[in-house]
This record gives sequence, structure tokens and C-alpha cells, in this order.
Amino acid sequence: MYYGNIKKFDIADGEGVRVSLFVSGCRVCCPGCFQKETWNFCFGKPFTKETEEEILKALEPEFISGLTVLGGEPFEPENQAVLAPFLQRVKQAFPQKNIWCYTGYIYDKDILPADGKRHTEHTQAMLDCINVLVDGPFVLEKKDISLNFRGSSNQRILRLK
Repeated sequence: MYYGNIKKFDIADGEGVRVSLFVSGCRVCCPGCFQKETWNFCFGKPFTKETEEEILKALEPEFISGLTVLGGEPFEPENQAVLAPFLQRVKQAFPQKNIWCYTGYIYDKDILPADGKRHTEHTQAMLDCINVLVDGPFVLEKKDISLNFRGSSNQRILRLK
């Protein structure tokens, strides 16, 4: 897996001050996407054990509320295989912090059901770690800059835990 960016003090992608990981690779390809470069699965840098350590270190301060994973698309199968064990590691190291995840897929249609188009053997492990999932594709015609933590009105903020 590759990633495009790590923000160590992000206040736009979830509640509180967060560390945000922007993964690479997306097949949703929403018109009007603000991160088109992350559609490419090889954009940015390889996600390594050193990258994991960097993120874990950034999560240490007490004022950091948690981790946000977005993209690109975290629920692409290739990304799930890497993110599931990493999110488990984050949850184990910081049980008091929360994990937000953004996806262009629909939770109860594409991700949760065993026959969903983005459900893999790693999906449940990811979902078990995620506290808040923002789902749904960005729809340019429904863009609304007044919404908290969403780009368009069709997107939902789902509290999984």
C-alpha cells in the first residue's frame, strides 16, 4: 500500500485534533474529488513499518483525539489487507483514542454485507477498530461547505461504536 500524506495536526477530518493518513488507490473516482492524485495506487510513498511507527509516535500526545484514515479509498481490497492489522495495532496501543474512516462506498450495501462489493476477509477487522465511518461518494451536485466532516449532503456520519 502507498499513502499520499500524513497530517499530524488535523482538525478538518474528525472531532478534535487528529492524525490523518491519506491512503492511495481509489476506484470510486468521484467527479470533483479534492484528492484526484490519490486515485493512483502507487501515488506517494510506500506504507512501511517505519510509517506505522511515525503515526504511532504522532498519536502519543494526550491532546490528540485519534486517527483518521481517508484517501484515496481505505476500503479498496489492497488497502484493507494493510490497514486491518495496522488499525488493530493503533487500537491496542491507544484504546482511549478513536478511529475515524472515510469511504466512498456505502456501509450497509458495499462494505458490511458478506456479498458487498468491498467486503473482504479483512473488512470486519477494520470495522471492529473504527469508531466513526463517513460513507458515501462525494457528489458534486450535493456539495455543501456548511456540513461538518462531509463534502456532500448524501454522505453519512455513522457512529459504529
